[in-house]
Amino acid sequence: MTLAPTIQKYILHWGEMGTRWGVNRTVAQIHALLFLVNRPLHAEEIAETLTVARSNVSNSLKELQSWGLVRVTHLAGDRRDHFLALQDVWEIFRVIVEERKKREIDPTLTVLRECAQEADSDPALEDATKVKMDQVLAFMEMLTTAYGDTRHLPPATLQRLLTMGGKMARLMGSEKKKP
Repeated sequence: MTLAPTIQKYILHWGEMGTRWGVNRTVAQIHALLFLVNRPLHAEEIAETLTVARSNVSNSLKELQSWGLVRVTHLAGDRRDHFLALQDVWEIFRVIVEERKKREIDPTLTVLRECAQEADSDPALEDATKVKMDQVLAFMEMLTTAYGDTRHLPPATLQRLLTMGGKMARLMGSEKKKP
């Protein structure tokens, strides 16, 4: 498949951004390709279009499926698996945030809570260190609570909430940063 120059640029950049977000470049590029094309693609077509190894495509598609960003579909008369990416930007964002929370935030909160419990009986731990640990735990729990409060809001409500963010901050006033 021949891609328009703008699509090529988008896919290459998405791959670069993926590496900055901790995602394999090929995984990000395949996601961009499947998001931008307007039909399901089979693995051989993806490999040919992006000039990457078929095995790399297979592994990348499994990763995208595990995130819930890509699903398998079948076309009449073709026995191969074809792949489709989620198309709604808000749903993509929701899925990514939910998966990152499960993979990164939840395990971190578990360890932080364990450390908070153990800190009380650790005589080698300085009080100032315990305070810092408690602050990080409180911050992570606050973010998790905020996420829980907003995760099921409809996209239109989320969009209004995000648009209001700066206005709300100005309305509430700002505190001076502590040195």
